[in-house]
Amino acid sequence: MGAVLHEGAPQLRNPRDRRVVRLLRALPRRILRPLRLRLDPEFDRSTPGASLVLDGRRARALHGSVRGTDSVALLMSTLRHKVGAMVYDWIPFELRLRRNWTHIRNRHDSVDIDGDGVRCDWRWTSDLHIANVFPSTGRRLLRTAFAQWPLALEENLAETETPRVSFIIGHRGVARLPHLLNTIRSIAGQRGVPVECVVVEQSPQQEARQHLSRGVRYLHTPVDVSQPYNRSRAFNSGARLARGDVLILHDNDVVVPRDYAATAAKAIDAGYDFANLIRFLFYVRGSEASFEEPPERIVENTQGGSVVARRSAYFDIGGYDEEFIGWGGEDNDFWDRASTRKVQRHGSVPLIHLWHAPQPEKNLGDAAPAVARYREIEKIPAVERIARLKGLAR
Repeated sequence: MGAVLHEGAPQLRNPRDRRVVRLLRALPRRILRPLRLRLDPEFDRSTPGASLVLDGRRARALHGSVRGTDSVALLMSTLRHKVGAMVYDWIPFELRLRRNWTHIRNRHDSVDIDGDGVRCDWRWTSDLHIANVFPSTGRRLLRTAFAQWPLALEENLAETETPRVSFIIGHRGVARLPHLLNTIRSIAGQRGVPVECVVVEQSPQQEARQHLSRGVRYLHTPVDVSQPYNRSRAFNSGARLARGDVLILHDNDVVVPRDYAATAAKAIDAGYDFANLIRFLFYVRGSEASFEEPPERIVENTQGGSVVARRSAYFDIGGYDEEFIGWGGEDNDFWDRASTRKVQRHGSVPLIHLWHAPQPEKNLGDAAPAVARYREIEKIPAVERIARLKGLAR
Protein backbone atom coordinates (compact mmCIF):
# COMPACT_ATOMS: atom_id res chain seq x y z
CA MET A 1 0.00 0.00 0.00
CA GLY A 2 1.27 3.47 -0.81
CA ALA A 3 1.33 6.22 1.82
CA VAL A 4 0.93 9.80 0.57
CA LEU A 5 1.81 11.66 3.75
CA HIS A 6 5.26 11.91 5.26
CA GLU A 7 5.87 9.82 8.32
CA GLY A 8 5.00 11.75 11.41
CA ALA A 9 2.27 13.77 9.70
CA PRO A 10 0.02 15.48 12.28
CA GLN A 11 -3.40 14.13 13.15
CA LEU A 12 -6.20 15.56 10.98
CA ARG A 13 -9.27 16.96 12.68
CA ASN A 14 -11.34 17.69 9.58
CA PRO A 15 -13.44 14.59 8.67
CA ARG A 16 -13.27 15.44 4.97
CA ASP A 17 -9.47 15.57 5.16
CA ARG A 18 -9.38 12.21 6.89
CA ARG A 19 -11.59 10.73 4.15
CA VAL A 20 -9.20 12.06 1.47
CA VAL A 21 -6.25 10.45 3.22
CA ARG A 22 -8.08 7.13 3.60
CA LEU A 23 -8.94 7.22 -0.10
CA LEU A 24 -5.34 7.80 -1.09
CA ARG A 25 -4.01 5.21 1.30
CA ALA A 26 -6.43 2.73 -0.24
CA LEU A 27 -4.80 3.14 -3.63
CA PRO A 28 -2.15 0.50 -4.27
CA ARG A 29 1.34 1.83 -4.85
CA ARG A 30 1.34 0.30 -8.34
CA ILE A 31 -1.53 2.69 -9.26
CA LEU A 32 -0.61 5.79 -7.30
CA ARG A 33 3.07 6.03 -8.18
CA PRO A 34 2.75 5.55 -11.99
CA LEU A 35 -0.08 8.06 -12.02
CA ARG A 36 2.01 10.58 -10.09
CA LEU A 37 4.99 9.97 -12.35
CA ARG A 38 2.84 10.36 -15.46
CA LEU A 39 1.69 13.77 -14.34
CA ASP A 40 5.06 14.90 -13.02
CA PRO A 41 8.10 13.02 -14.37
CA GLU A 42 10.35 14.91 -11.94
CA PHE A 43 8.75 13.09 -8.99
CA ASP A 44 11.47 11.39 -6.97
CA ARG A 45 11.02 7.66 -7.57
CA SER A 46 13.33 6.66 -4.75
CA THR A 47 11.96 8.68 -1.84
CA PRO A 48 10.05 6.49 0.63
CA GLY A 49 6.63 7.84 1.50
CA ALA A 50 7.04 10.61 -1.10
CA SER A 51 4.52 13.37 -0.57
CA LEU A 52 2.00 14.83 -2.97
CA VAL A 53 2.41 18.22 -1.29
CA LEU A 54 3.61 21.21 -3.31
CA ASP A 55 6.07 23.80 -2.11
CA GLY A 56 4.47 26.65 -0.18
CA ARG A 57 4.78 29.23 -2.96
CA ARG A 58 2.93 27.14 -5.51
CA ALA A 59 0.42 25.99 -2.92
CA ARG A 60 -0.49 29.58 -2.12
CA ALA A 61 -0.78 30.30 -5.84
CA LEU A 62 -3.35 27.53 -6.10
CA HIS A 63 -5.69 28.52 -3.32
CA GLY A 64 -4.62 31.97 -2.15
CA SER A 65 -3.60 32.68 1.41
CA VAL A 66 -5.25 30.24 3.79
CA ARG A 67 -6.74 32.06 6.73
CA GLY A 68 -5.32 30.79 9.95
CA THR A 69 -2.80 28.82 7.91
CA ASP A 70 -0.91 26.09 9.70
CA SER A 71 1.03 23.20 8.25
CA VAL A 72 -1.97 20.86 8.35
CA ALA A 73 -4.36 23.28 6.65
CA LEU A 74 -1.85 24.08 3.93
CA LEU A 75 -1.02 20.43 3.43
CA MET A 76 -4.62 19.31 3.12
CA SER A 77 -5.71 22.18 0.91
CA THR A 78 -2.87 21.37 -1.47
CA LEU A 79 -3.59 17.68 -1.24
CA ARG A 80 -7.20 18.19 -2.32
CA HIS A 81 -6.01 20.13 -5.36
CA LYS A 82 -3.66 17.32 -6.31
CA VAL A 83 -6.25 14.60 -5.85
CA GLY A 84 -8.85 16.61 -7.75
CA ALA A 85 -6.45 17.19 -10.64
CA MET A 86 -5.57 13.51 -10.83
CA VAL A 87 -9.18 12.35 -10.66
CA TYR A 88 -10.88 14.95 -12.86
CA ASP A 89 -8.27 16.66 -15.06
CA TRP A 90 -5.54 14.17 -15.91
CA ILE A 91 -7.28 11.91 -18.46
CA PRO A 92 -8.96 14.81 -20.38
CA PHE A 93 -5.59 16.60 -20.44
CA GLU A 94 -3.78 13.57 -21.87
CA LEU A 95 -6.43 12.93 -24.53
CA ARG A 96 -6.61 16.55 -25.67
CA LEU A 97 -2.85 16.96 -25.66
CA ARG A 98 -2.65 14.13 -28.19
CA ARG A 99 -5.67 15.07 -30.32
CA ASN A 100 -5.78 18.88 -30.25
CA TRP A 101 -3.99 20.85 -27.54
CA THR A 102 -6.16 23.94 -28.12
CA HIS A 103 -9.11 22.00 -26.63
CA ILE A 104 -7.39 21.63 -23.24
CA ARG A 105 -9.34 23.50 -20.58
CA ASN A 106 -10.36 23.51 -16.93
CA ARG A 107 -12.95 21.00 -15.81
CA HIS A 108 -15.79 23.51 -15.38
CA ASP A 109 -15.04 25.59 -18.47
CA SER A 110 -17.79 26.16 -20.99
CA VAL A 111 -16.27 26.67 -24.42
CA ASP A 112 -17.29 27.10 -28.04
CA ILE A 113 -15.04 25.27 -30.50
CA ASP A 114 -14.61 26.27 -34.14
CA GLY A 115 -12.00 24.01 -35.73
CA ASP A 116 -8.75 24.65 -33.86
CA GLY A 117 -10.10 27.88 -32.38
CA VAL A 118 -11.60 27.92 -28.90
CA ARG A 119 -13.69 30.63 -27.27
CA CYS A 120 -14.31 30.56 -23.53
CA ASP A 121 -17.85 31.47 -22.53
CA TRP A 122 -16.98 33.84 -19.75
CA ARG A 123 -15.65 37.33 -19.47
CA TRP A 124 -12.45 37.19 -17.44
CA THR A 125 -9.13 35.37 -17.70
CA SER A 126 -8.29 32.21 -15.77
CA ASP A 127 -5.24 30.04 -15.12
CA LEU A 128 -5.06 26.50 -16.43
CA HIS A 129 -5.50 24.60 -13.16
CA ILE A 130 -3.68 21.35 -13.90
CA ALA A 131 -0.52 23.26 -14.89
CA ASN A 132 -0.54 24.99 -11.49
CA VAL A 133 -0.95 21.68 -9.68
CA PHE A 134 1.47 19.63 -11.79
CA PRO A 135 4.01 21.99 -13.42
CA SER A 136 5.35 19.37 -15.82
CA THR A 137 1.99 19.29 -17.62
CA GLY A 138 2.46 22.97 -18.36
CA ARG A 139 5.85 22.31 -19.90
CA ARG A 140 4.45 19.50 -22.03
CA LEU A 141 1.66 21.77 -23.26
CA LEU A 142 4.17 24.55 -23.96
CA ARG A 143 6.34 22.25 -26.06
CA THR A 144 3.39 20.72 -27.91
CA ALA A 145 1.89 24.11 -28.76
CA PHE A 146 5.13 25.56 -30.10
CA ALA A 147 5.94 22.42 -32.06
CA GLN A 148 2.87 23.36 -34.09
CA TRP A 149 3.55 27.13 -33.91
CA PRO A 150 7.36 27.47 -34.04
CA LEU A 151 9.24 30.61 -33.08
CA ALA A 152 11.64 32.24 -35.53
CA LEU A 153 13.92 34.83 -33.96
CA GLU A 154 15.74 37.20 -36.32
CA GLU A 155 17.93 40.17 -35.55
CA ASN A 156 16.66 42.57 -38.24
CA LEU A 157 13.32 43.20 -39.88
CA ALA A 158 13.01 42.95 -43.63
CA GLU A 159 12.40 46.52 -44.78
CA THR A 160 9.29 47.18 -46.87
CA GLU A 161 7.47 50.26 -48.09
CA THR A 162 4.13 48.43 -48.19
CA PRO A 163 3.64 46.43 -44.98
CA ARG A 164 0.42 44.47 -44.66
CA VAL A 165 0.65 44.11 -40.88
CA SER A 166 1.87 46.76 -38.44
CA PHE A 167 2.95 45.72 -34.94
CA ILE A 168 2.63 48.67 -32.56
CA ILE A 169 4.52 48.45 -29.28
CA GLY A 170 4.50 50.98 -26.45
CA HIS A 171 7.60 51.14 -24.28
CA ARG A 172 9.11 53.01 -21.36
CA GLY A 173 12.33 52.64 -19.40
CA VAL A 174 15.38 50.40 -19.60
CA ALA A 175 14.18 47.67 -17.23
CA ARG A 176 12.15 45.99 -19.97
CA LEU A 177 14.58 46.66 -22.79
CA PRO A 178 15.64 42.96 -22.97
CA HIS A 179 11.96 41.99 -23.20
CA LEU A 180 11.36 44.52 -25.97
CA LEU A 181 14.34 43.32 -27.99
CA ASN A 182 13.29 39.66 -27.73
CA THR A 183 9.75 40.57 -28.71
CA ILE A 184 11.05 42.43 -31.78
CA ARG A 185 13.20 39.43 -32.75
CA SER A 186 10.07 37.29 -32.89
CA ILE A 187 8.35 39.93 -35.03
CA ALA A 188 11.36 40.01 -37.36
CA GLY A 189 10.90 36.26 -37.84
CA GLN A 190 7.36 36.55 -39.24
CA ARG A 191 6.72 34.93 -42.60
CA GLY A 192 3.95 34.95 -45.20
CA VAL A 193 3.10 38.67 -45.07
CA PRO A 194 5.22 41.85 -45.07
CA VAL A 195 5.32 43.40 -41.60
CA GLU A 196 6.59 46.50 -39.90
CA CYS A 197 7.24 47.20 -36.22
CA VAL A 198 6.54 50.62 -34.72
CA VAL A 199 8.01 51.25 -31.26
CA VAL A 200 6.56 54.21 -29.38
CA GLU A 201 8.81 55.23 -26.51
CA GLN A 202 6.99 57.33 -23.94
CA SER A 203 9.69 58.80 -21.72
CA PRO A 204 11.45 62.05 -20.73
CA GLN A 205 14.31 61.24 -23.12
CA GLN A 206 15.16 58.67 -25.74
CA GLU A 207 16.59 55.52 -24.19
CA ALA A 208 15.60 52.61 -26.43
CA ARG A 209 16.32 53.97 -29.89
CA GLN A 210 20.03 53.19 -30.00
CA HIS A 211 19.32 49.55 -29.10
CA LEU A 212 16.71 48.87 -31.76
CA SER A 213 17.55 46.67 -34.71
CA ARG A 214 17.53 47.74 -38.35
CA GLY A 215 14.09 48.17 -39.85
CA VAL A 216 12.23 49.14 -36.65
CA ARG A 217 10.31 52.40 -36.93
CA TYR A 218 10.67 54.58 -33.86
CA LEU A 219 8.55 57.34 -32.38
CA HIS A 220 9.46 59.22 -29.22
CA THR A 221 6.65 60.97 -27.32
CA PRO A 222 8.27 63.06 -24.55
CA VAL A 223 6.61 63.14 -21.13
CA ASP A 224 7.57 64.54 -17.77
CA VAL A 225 9.30 62.05 -15.47
CA SER A 226 6.46 62.45 -12.96
CA GLN A 227 3.82 61.27 -15.43
CA PRO A 228 2.86 57.58 -15.28
CA TYR A 229 2.98 55.44 -18.40
CA ASN A 230 -0.07 55.80 -20.65
CA ARG A 231 -0.32 52.61 -22.71
CA SER A 232 -3.43 53.78 -24.56
CA ARG A 233 -1.74 56.95 -25.76
CA ALA A 234 1.27 54.98 -26.99
CA PHE A 235 -1.00 52.68 -29.03
CA ASN A 236 -2.95 55.58 -30.56
CA SER A 237 0.25 57.40 -31.50
CA GLY A 238 1.66 54.28 -33.15
CA ALA A 239 -1.60 53.53 -34.96
CA ARG A 240 -1.57 56.94 -36.60
CA LEU A 241 1.98 56.31 -37.82
CA ALA A 242 1.36 52.72 -38.98
CA ARG A 243 1.16 51.95 -42.70
CA GLY A 244 -0.41 48.48 -42.62
CA ASP A 245 -4.15 47.93 -42.94
CA VAL A 246 -3.87 45.29 -40.19
CA LEU A 247 -2.79 46.58 -36.79
CA ILE A 248 -1.51 44.45 -33.93
CA LEU A 249 -1.51 46.42 -30.67
CA HIS A 250 1.20 44.51 -28.90
CA ASP A 251 2.89 44.50 -25.49
CA ASN A 252 6.65 44.77 -25.23
CA ASP A 253 6.98 41.50 -23.29
CA VAL A 254 5.07 39.07 -25.54
CA VAL A 255 6.91 36.76 -27.98
CA VAL A 256 4.93 35.51 -30.99
CA PRO A 257 5.30 32.45 -33.27
CA ARG A 258 6.42 32.98 -36.86
CA ASP A 259 2.94 32.62 -38.45
CA TYR A 260 1.14 35.00 -36.11
CA ALA A 261 1.04 38.01 -38.47
CA ALA A 262 -0.16 35.86 -41.37
CA THR A 263 -2.92 34.42 -39.19
CA ALA A 264 -3.95 37.94 -38.17
CA ALA A 265 -4.13 39.00 -41.82
CA LYS A 266 -6.28 35.95 -42.65
CA ALA A 267 -8.75 36.92 -39.92
CA ILE A 268 -9.11 40.42 -41.35
CA ASP A 269 -9.41 39.00 -44.90
CA ALA A 270 -12.24 36.79 -43.61
CA GLY A 271 -14.24 39.92 -42.82
CA TYR A 272 -13.47 40.42 -39.15
CA ASP A 273 -12.71 43.91 -37.86
CA PHE A 274 -11.03 42.71 -34.67
CA ALA A 275 -9.54 39.41 -33.52
CA ASN A 276 -8.31 37.89 -30.29
CA LEU A 277 -6.22 34.99 -31.61
CA ILE A 278 -4.59 33.94 -28.34
CA ARG A 279 -5.51 30.47 -27.05
CA PHE A 280 -2.94 30.30 -24.25
CA LEU A 281 -0.53 32.90 -22.91
CA PHE A 282 2.44 31.10 -21.34
CA TYR A 283 4.13 33.06 -18.54
CA VAL A 284 7.75 31.91 -18.58
CA ARG A 285 10.29 32.55 -15.84
CA GLY A 286 12.83 34.74 -17.62
CA SER A 287 13.27 37.55 -20.14
CA GLU A 288 13.81 35.04 -22.96
CA ALA A 289 11.54 32.35 -24.39
CA SER A 290 12.47 28.97 -22.93
CA PHE A 291 11.00 25.48 -23.21
CA GLU A 292 13.25 23.93 -20.56
CA GLU A 293 11.41 24.95 -17.40
CA PRO A 294 7.68 24.68 -16.74
CA PRO A 295 5.89 28.00 -17.26
CA GLU A 296 5.03 29.90 -14.12
CA ARG A 297 1.39 29.98 -15.20
CA ILE A 298 -0.75 29.46 -18.30
CA VAL A 299 -3.59 31.91 -18.89
CA GLU A 300 -6.61 31.42 -21.15
CA ASN A 301 -9.18 33.94 -22.27
CA THR A 302 -6.76 36.83 -22.00
CA GLN A 303 -8.04 40.09 -23.46
CA GLY A 304 -4.76 41.96 -23.62
CA GLY A 305 -1.18 41.41 -24.69
CA SER A 306 -1.85 41.40 -28.42
CA VAL A 307 -4.96 42.78 -30.14
CA VAL A 308 -5.59 42.46 -33.89
CA ALA A 309 -7.57 45.24 -35.59
CA ARG A 310 -8.51 46.42 -39.04
CA ARG A 311 -6.93 49.88 -39.21
CA SER A 312 -10.11 51.68 -40.28
CA ALA A 313 -12.19 49.89 -37.62
CA TYR A 314 -9.68 50.83 -34.94
CA PHE A 315 -10.27 54.52 -35.53
CA ASP A 316 -14.00 53.99 -36.11
CA ILE A 317 -14.42 52.87 -32.49
CA GLY A 318 -12.19 55.64 -31.13
CA GLY A 319 -8.96 53.68 -30.61
CA TYR A 320 -7.82 53.20 -27.03
CA ASP A 321 -9.21 55.52 -24.36
CA GLU A 322 -6.29 57.67 -23.21
CA GLU A 323 -7.96 58.52 -19.91
CA PHE A 324 -6.88 55.09 -18.66
CA ILE A 325 -3.55 55.79 -16.98
CA GLY A 326 -1.55 53.11 -15.22
CA TRP A 327 -2.40 49.42 -15.05
CA GLY A 328 -5.79 47.93 -15.90
CA GLY A 329 -9.12 48.56 -17.55
CA GLU A 330 -8.14 49.86 -20.98
CA ASP A 331 -8.32 46.46 -22.71
CA ASN A 332 -11.72 45.70 -21.20
CA ASP A 333 -13.09 49.03 -22.40
CA PHE A 334 -11.54 48.54 -25.83
CA TRP A 335 -13.17 45.12 -26.28
CA ASP A 336 -16.53 46.48 -25.12
CA ARG A 337 -16.40 48.96 -27.98
CA ALA A 338 -14.86 46.50 -30.46
CA SER A 339 -17.83 44.19 -29.80
CA THR A 340 -20.03 46.61 -31.75
CA ARG A 341 -18.20 45.30 -34.85
CA LYS A 342 -17.45 41.82 -36.21
CA VAL A 343 -15.00 40.08 -33.86
CA GLN A 344 -13.07 36.80 -34.16
CA ARG A 345 -12.96 35.43 -30.62
CA HIS A 346 -11.83 31.84 -31.24
CA GLY A 347 -8.19 31.64 -30.20
CA SER A 348 -5.78 29.08 -31.63
CA VAL A 349 -2.33 30.66 -31.22
CA PRO A 350 0.11 30.24 -28.28
CA LEU A 351 2.06 33.31 -27.15
CA ILE A 352 4.82 33.68 -24.57
CA HIS A 353 4.82 36.32 -21.85
CA LEU A 354 8.33 37.15 -20.59
CA TRP A 355 8.81 37.50 -16.86
CA HIS A 356 9.06 40.87 -15.12
CA ALA A 357 8.11 42.22 -11.73
CA PRO A 358 4.41 43.13 -11.63
CA GLN A 359 3.38 46.74 -11.98
CA PRO A 360 2.63 48.26 -8.54
CA GLU A 361 -1.02 48.98 -9.40
CA LYS A 362 -1.61 45.34 -10.33
CA ASN A 363 -1.35 44.32 -6.70
CA LEU A 364 -4.28 46.63 -5.95
CA GLY A 365 -6.65 44.61 -8.13
CA ASP A 366 -10.04 46.30 -8.41
CA ALA A 367 -8.76 49.16 -6.25
CA ALA A 368 -6.29 50.24 -8.96
CA PRO A 369 -7.37 53.68 -10.25
CA ALA A 370 -7.67 52.60 -13.90
CA VAL A 371 -9.69 49.50 -12.97
CA ALA A 372 -11.96 51.63 -10.79
CA ARG A 373 -12.51 53.96 -13.73
CA TYR A 374 -13.54 51.03 -15.91
CA ARG A 375 -16.04 49.92 -13.28
CA GLU A 376 -17.55 53.38 -13.49
CA ILE A 377 -17.89 53.59 -17.27
CA GLU A 378 -18.72 49.98 -18.15
CA LYS A 379 -22.39 50.75 -17.49
CA ILE A 380 -22.33 53.35 -20.27
CA PRO A 381 -23.37 51.79 -23.61
CA ALA A 382 -20.40 51.11 -25.88
CA VAL A 383 -21.84 53.23 -28.70
CA GLU A 384 -21.94 56.23 -26.36
CA ARG A 385 -18.33 55.67 -25.34
CA ILE A 386 -17.36 55.50 -29.01
CA ALA A 387 -19.15 58.77 -29.76
CA ARG A 388 -17.36 60.50 -26.89
CA LEU A 389 -13.91 59.33 -27.99
CA LYS A 390 -14.49 60.24 -31.63
CA GLY A 391 -15.66 63.66 -30.50
CA LEU A 392 -12.44 64.15 -28.54
CA ALA A 393 -10.39 63.16 -31.60
CA ARG A 394 -11.86 65.89 -33.79
